[in-house]
Amino acid sequence: MNRYKLLTPGPLTTSCTVKEEMLFDRCTWDDEYKQITQKIRGQLLELAAVAPDEYTAVLLQGSGSFGVEAVLTTAIKPEDKCLIITNGAYGERIVTMANYLGIRHVVHSVRYDQAPAAADISKILVNDQAITHIVMVHCETTTGILNPLEEIAALAKEYGKTLIIDAMSSFGGIEIKVQQLGIDYLISSANKCIQGVPGFCFVVAKIEQLVRSQGNSRSLSFDLYDQWQHMDKDGKWRFTSPTHVVAAFSKALDELGAEGGVAARYKRYQATNRLLRNKLKQIGINAYIGEEHQSPIITTFLFPYEGFNFEDFYHYVKARGFVLYPGKLTDIDTFRIGNIGEIYEADIQKLCSIVEEYMRRPKK
Repeated sequence: MNRYKLLTPGPLTTSCTVKEEMLFDRCTWDDEYKQITQKIRGQLLELAAVAPDEYTAVLLQGSGSFGVEAVLTTAIKPEDKCLIITNGAYGERIVTMANYLGIRHVVHSVRYDQAPAAADISKILVNDQAITHIVMVHCETTTGILNPLEEIAALAKEYGKTLIIDAMSSFGGIEIKVQQLGIDYLISSANKCIQGVPGFCFVVAKIEQLVRSQGNSRSLSFDLYDQWQHMDKDGKWRFTSPTHVVAAFSKALDELGAEGGVAARYKRYQATNRLLRNKLKQIGINAYIGEEHQSPIITTFLFPYEGFNFEDFYHYVKARGFVLYPGKLTDIDTFRIGNIGEIYEADIQKLCSIVEEYMRRPKK
């Protein structure tokens, strides 16, 4: 098998020591494994900067989208109404979930290269008093744009709305003080900035909100309240959990702490992102999102010239050790490069040299 580094927004390149944790088989009923689950829950609350008597962490089998859907079906009652803010494919996926679940909602959509304006959100909340919940993606991995979490959180507080944040691609890589911001539900995934492997998602939730959600869920598997009740008793998951993934995630959390926590990881991500953007700009490949809204997680780049063959470019780069990500825009040709995972400045320097070599080749 060829070895390469993933420059994607998850799954991502993990450390050898995280991978090694998956070499052992564990029993879901064993006390040692239950202790790993409880350890993870406690560490997540520390990362979220929340008090354990006011917030809890609930782990759930499946990808990040499973976590988002679990929160929607558990937290929102039939009589509630949700404002969904979108500027990318993952915000639009939340709209699709709301349609499947029969949730009353209104959508505020802006262009993919723009961040939602607080003034516009405020106007919607004033004009539609029926809105009870606000849902937004923090870092929209469609483009790499970083949405104004602090401003939207302030509005949720001002108008007394329940705030649900999809922090899939930001939690663990960008500091989010959940309790200070007043976020009611924050959702993320094992295979993002904490640098674990795919297999489960997690929700940092305000206990008061979870208690009120009992009986709301339209799904057994996605009942976040029931999952919390079981997990709070002795650390046991309701149904079979991804034991190897859980152990790897526990190790990844320890490695995040050893690196210096979220602040240190953010600094590394930001440094590699700036290096990447600057180097590629010199080569003639420009970023889609303006620097003021660019996250350090993933960057969308415009095709450098008419007739640029991404498939050829992708395989050229992959053969030399790096896997990139295709674009997700429909109206413009782009590709994406991620900065999260075990990726350092030396990797970005090497990648940019490979890209420069490709760009110097005669165009087909």
